Amino acid sequence: MVKQETKRQERGRRRIELILDAAAHVFADVGYEAATTNSIAARADISPGSLYQFFPNKEAIAEALAARYVAELEAMHDVALDPSLADLPLEEMLDRVVDPMVAFNLANPASKALLNGADLSPRLAESTAHLHEAMCERVELLIAPRAPQLNATERIRAAQVTIQIFKALLPMVMSASRADRAPVIRELKSALRGYLESIERG
Repeated sequence: MVKQETKRQERGRRRIELILDAAAHVFADVGYEAATTNSIAARADISPGSLYQFFPNKEAIAEALAARYVAELEAMHDVALDPSLADLPLEEMLDRVVDPMVAFNLANPASKALLNGADLSPRLAESTAHLHEAMCERVELLIAPRAPQLNATERIRAAQVTIQIFKALLPMVMSASRADRAPVIRELKSALRGYLESIERG
């Protein structure tokens, strides 16, 4: 009996992941507003009725998918924004920071819309706000030993500008063809390197 219940729960978890994967594709293809539960069910190759067994509406699907993105980003930030990377030469540090962050966004094109634009629950909005705050703190820790002349306010501002440079150029990376992507990523790193070098020089 216990084994059957375990198998049933595992099938349910797999079905939820299938629906979330399908929703990610639909949100990336047509945007959150234009997406429907019917289009998500069709992408998952299940009936709308099967979808409703797990999610009552599109908003619940978006919330669950965004929560998954938050968890994945937190794990990725633990590696890509490890404070120990500040000891590396600047160019190597940027490779270690930028590459996994770009890879995450390329693998999850729906994440930006869901984490910044979707009308999610207050709980999830709080989680995403915490994620952004934590990222800023981690970037500040990478900057601090490289620019010890900055005071706390200046370090926070430098971290915010660094993040905004990344966010501003990320759409170019996302829209670039496979052949052009590597050069665009190099330009992104060059922009970050130029800004961070100016901070280091004081």
